[in-house]
Amino acid sequence: MRLGIFGGTFDPVHFGHLVLAEQCLEQCRLDQVWFVPAGVPPHKLAQTIAPGKARAEMLDLAVAGHDRFRVDRREVNRSGPCYTVETLAELHSEDPSRELFFLLGADSLVEFSTWREPGQIVKLAQLAVVNRGGGTPPDLDMLGRSIGPLAESRIRIVTIPGIDISSSDIRRRVRESKSIRYMTPRAVECYIQTHKLYEEVG
Repeated sequence: MRLGIFGGTFDPVHFGHLVLAEQCLEQCRLDQVWFVPAGVPPHKLAQTIAPGKARAEMLDLAVAGHDRFRVDRREVNRSGPCYTVETLAELHSEDPSRELFFLLGADSLVEFSTWREPGQIVKLAQLAVVNRGGGTPPDLDMLGRSIGPLAESRIRIVTIPGIDISSSDIRRRVRESKSIRYMTPRAVECYIQTHKLYEEVG
């Protein structure tokens, strides 16, 4: 099984996330993509984010009906900071026959060497590095210098159309009582309205 792991805060999930996952599914010939919402992201300890339960439920709504997408709640159910290397190690131990692909944006490569055990992450999973159309190609030489020669052979570049949508912009628009229609699935939009998310949160 070729399994894509898409971690993130998803606060909230939007169409950019979904297009990224669909393009990785297709271009990397994956069997499934699992969305793994972070519980307590180590790089966002000082920020206020929506509860993990709400972010996971919005993901459920966003991927409903897609038989090759699913939401994995292991990180939102974990106490303390969540680290990618721990999640990948857990997934590998559950089924060593899986071929894991970790999905991330090309901009994340800039900080990838500062993540916990980046070399081990690359051993556990191939990196599906997503580059937006027209964007600057990722610097694979820099990654190779930081985690060794294994890096280049374990990276697959995925190019997707440029989609200028961000979770932070959606949250800002909600605070300012502006429309978020067509930025996120309608079911997610309704969930945000019903639960009054982001009305006073950054």
